[in-house]
Amino acid sequence: MRISRKAEYALRALLLLGRDNPDKVHQIQELSEAGRIPVKFLEQILLSLRNHGVLSSKRGVGGGYTLKRRPSEMTVLEIIELMDGPIAPLPCALDKNSETCTCAEPAFCSLRPLMHAARQQLCELFGSKTIQDLVDQARDRNVMVFDI
Repeated sequence: MRISRKAEYALRALLLLGRDNPDKVHQIQELSEAGRIPVKFLEQILLSLRNHGVLSSKRGVGGGYTLKRRPSEMTVLEIIELMDGPIAPLPCALDKNSETCTCAEPAFCSLRPLMHAARQQLCELFGSKTIQDLVDQARDRNVMVFDI
């Protein structure tokens, strides 16, 4: 299972927004360069995040994007699922799967319990981490240590 580039870039953009003053307005070009995200793709991602109530935007000169919610209120799971839909190694691992199982005997699928457990563990991990947690972890890693 892979998380899409769209979800990865959304998380990167939110990390950039989350590490600055909450009132700072970020321009797309600035976020694109800092996050190494293609501008056109980033425009679509930011628009989607705005439409889902994660960001707010300001038009015109000095315009751009700001966080609508605090980084501590947004989980990694929420952002991934906004961009990619529910996390599932196989469609049959979802609680309400929209696709039918492709196993030879769906009623006795040997993979479903394992994939369901994997989904639960991923959801627990991603659901327990907020954007603020990731911002804080990045700050902790950037502390320089001098041994004398």
